[in-house]
Amino acid sequence: MKKMKTGRRKFLADSVKAALGTGIALNFPAIVPASVFGKYAPSNRINVAAIGTGRISRGHDMPGVWQYEYAQIMAVCDVDSVRADEGKKLVNDFYSKRDGKSFDGVKVYTDYRELLLNKDIDAVLISTPDHSHAMIGVAAARAGKHIYMQKPASLTIAEGRVISDVVNKSGVKFQIGSQQRSSEQFRYAAELVRNGRIGELKTVYVGLPGDPPGGNKEEMAVPTNLNYDMWLASTPAVYYTEERVHPQKGYGRPGWLRCEQFGAGMITGWGSHHIDSAHWGMGMEKSGPVEVWGHADFPKSGLWDVHGIFRTEALYANGVKMIVSNELPNGIKFEGSEGWIFVSRGDYQVTASDPSKPGTQAKKIDASDPKILTSVIGEKEFHFTVSKNHHGNWLEAIRDNKDTIAPVEEAHRSCSACLVHHIAMKLKRKVYWDPVKEQFKNDSEANGMLSRPQRSPYIIST
Repeated sequence: MKKMKTGRRKFLADSVKAALGTGIALNFPAIVPASVFGKYAPSNRINVAAIGTGRISRGHDMPGVWQYEYAQIMAVCDVDSVRADEGKKLVNDFYSKRDGKSFDGVKVYTDYRELLLNKDIDAVLISTPDHSHAMIGVAAARAGKHIYMQKPASLTIAEGRVISDVVNKSGVKFQIGSQQRSSEQFRYAAELVRNGRIGELKTVYVGLPGDPPGGNKEEMAVPTNLNYDMWLASTPAVYYTEERVHPQKGYGRPGWLRCEQFGAGMITGWGSHHIDSAHWGMGMEKSGPVEVWGHADFPKSGLWDVHGIFRTEALYANGVKMIVSNELPNGIKFEGSEGWIFVSRGDYQVTASDPSKPGTQAKKIDASDPKILTSVIGEKEFHFTVSKNHHGNWLEAIRDNKDTIAPVEEAHRSCSACLVHHIAMKLKRKVYWDPVKEQFKNDSEANGMLSRPQRSPYIIST
């Protein structure tokens, strides 16, 4: 394992260099043998903190990190103190069971800003609601913490541009939670398309799930364990009701996913996965569409107000058309002049609410001709970097100082494409997007939707 040089480790390395440069004799070796502290001594571990300890963190992100012995979850943070304490117990219990001895080394925070001041923390998992991703991500990057962030990258396109610029300037390792980039079938499907196995790419069909209307609008007292003002973050102050936030008992699917104040619905919730994978096959992972149009049904009553049934279409500068709808099979179909490839998660689920169902034996990948799927991609043909585990790829990037499989600019581009679709839904007309300038062409109404007013003190500064 390469010795990391971040935080306290960098201080030691710099001290050694300084001493050698002045001719001072040191009484300890520059590299301490692993046998002194054990294989994964504190100086060799990546210290990780989990910000947000809800269902995706408990079931996916924290387990994704703690499976690696060279990483240590040392802190948890949640604006709901009950969830923060339960997150601490979850991590402590895992390490106690793994090591066969009692462990109680996890520090609890309820304010991410205090957590980011801890210089012993090298990296953070950001598993909070969508509307606080960019805010916390920007602060983490400026604090020098490596970042694994759940998708989507931002609530607005303007926020996405800020986090991409700040992360790239900081030099920290960033991974967006588009774990399909670490799934073999999505990588292979994109490589087959990029290498011409279905001829010239013509149309890409993206099937996403939808969200139902509903939700209890009854005003309720804010639970004493919840810092509701911080949970709302930059969004407008509105009264508390449980189905606007998350369950106070258990870790079921939270209601905020269906509120436009905190996200755009499935167009970013699942679109950040599938449109991202589609961009891989299209060679558009650092760009976006130039025209988008479509329609969507939005609830006229109830608490939940994200889109329901929808269909949007987009045109890219290379002439490829993309059709996105909840009425298409969940997955991505690449249609070319000489055949097609369909790719999906099969029966794999990240959370119990995923539309795929375990045991259904749904095909992960299919094609118009079986020979397409047995095609060998030559050494000199186009290949993506291979990642077999998404959290592992991030940790390896930190440890070995290399790029992640899902870096911040591409995370922003996938999210911004989804948000352009959402803006077209809301305006109910065609919009013309410039992916270079990240502006709509001659459309002040659409450009007014690139950002939202931010509530003090939770403002993302450029």
